[in-house]
Amino acid sequence: MALRFQPFSPIFNFRSTKRRRTVLARNEVSATSNGYPSSTLTSKQGKPEADIIVIGSGIGGLCSGGLLARYGQDVLVLESHDVAGGAAHSFDIKGYKFDSGPSLFSGFQSRGPQANPLAQVLDALGESIPCANYESWMVYVPEGEFLSRIGPTEFFKDLEKYAGPDSAREWRKLLDAILPISAAAMALPPLSIRGDLGIISTAAARYAPSLLKTFAQMGPQGALGATKLLRPFSEIIDSLGIKDPFIRNWLDLLAFLLAGVKTNGILSAEMVYMFSEWYKPGCTLEYPLQGSGAIVDALVRGLQKFGGRISLKSHVENIVVENGRAVGVKLRGGQFVRAKKAVVSNASMWDTLSLLPPEVVPKSYRDNIKSTPQCESFMHLHLGFDAEVLWRAVEKALGPGFNREKCEVKLVGTPLTHKRFLRRNRGTYGPAILAGKGTFPGHSTPIPQLLCCGDSTFPGIGVPAVAASGAIVANSLVSVAEHSQLLDAVGI
Repeated sequence: MALRFQPFSPIFNFRSTKRRRTVLARNEVSATSNGYPSSTLTSKQGKPEADIIVIGSGIGGLCSGGLLARYGQDVLVLESHDVAGGAAHSFDIKGYKFDSGPSLFSGFQSRGPQANPLAQVLDALGESIPCANYESWMVYVPEGEFLSRIGPTEFFKDLEKYAGPDSAREWRKLLDAILPISAAAMALPPLSIRGDLGIISTAAARYAPSLLKTFAQMGPQGALGATKLLRPFSEIIDSLGIKDPFIRNWLDLLAFLLAGVKTNGILSAEMVYMFSEWYKPGCTLEYPLQGSGAIVDALVRGLQKFGGRISLKSHVENIVVENGRAVGVKLRGGQFVRAKKAVVSNASMWDTLSLLPPEVVPKSYRDNIKSTPQCESFMHLHLGFDAEVLWRAVEKALGPGFNREKCEVKLVGTPLTHKRFLRRNRGTYGPAILAGKGTFPGHSTPIPQLLCCGDSTFPGIGVPAVAASGAIVANSLVSVAEHSQLLDAVGI
């Protein structure tokens, strides 16, 4: 799991080592090698083509491309930027390393059917990410500042100090209700899902016994709770009578960090999944030792290991449609690159729409995309400074011990920055689709041979979700037999 901080989020976590160059990339030190070579656009046959072209090297695109390469497809990932990773990339300024996106992670070391979707993809690619484990993160809220600790018991101490007298009882009631249904939320491995009727074989039939066993172990009450997994999480909160304002605000904050919406807009399944990673015994948070760029590097290594290609500074201007089918892309320089089997867009729904010739897009499809609400964008403050400078946190840290002139790097990331470097429409965080009032689109489009993955598609926003979306698209482009063989190979 990974969460992304936004400008109005009251959470920051800084780390500094004396007399060493230190980075404030919103909450963690990061570094990435980006040592992989940018590949050629030409196939082994010497032609500018591939079986499958992936537009964009965000986590969704890299997961899709990596798995397709693992399946034996000739894959070419085209990235407009000079580094891979999309919103999760890292970058270097004057020797300082910064993360541009997700900053709270967990589940990298999980394995098996209930593992984090990204961990499942990395496992399929034979890659792993060395991480540092930690159990707390610094929080600044109106009630005070404290070190938020994960696990089933530590948070009770924070509640006793900052929340109302009934908060501990309500929190226990919440945990007792949702932790038992976490097995149901995680019972179907994301890597088993595909976008056609083959899902009956790769998911439904394959995992039916374990699903039935899970529901039997949950009992009537647990099974009843599981029926709410596809409803807004606020409905579970309300049904339990959770009224403490601190807890409700805390849950809104967690939902917002995870999906860009509050509890009335996030699926219960997403929140229950997060609770299972944060509030069960033995839970820890994880941070890649080389920053979020290490995740990107691992996915690129996996892609290239199986013969996939990635071409940086390859800006896609248009998706080329012939006889009603997506047959390739045209680059900024005018070069046409053919896709023999499919084009996969990891761009947002709005940006993908802008890549298509208007005359080939059905009006209903265009209108639906244009009417989809957007999450707000975000701003970053990237600062590089000598660790001798005292840095506490945000404005309090920018007090007497801080001298702005000592900052060797001063960067402000705005929505325009994200639009320019990440090709995000209006710099948006993604679609603001509220649970119970709408659903994230599937991965097919009205244009044959054009599929989409990323945070504009099911399951939605967040690293686990976009990793799952990439996997679903990859699975959908191969046979059921190939898909089943992969599941067998990774033991899920």
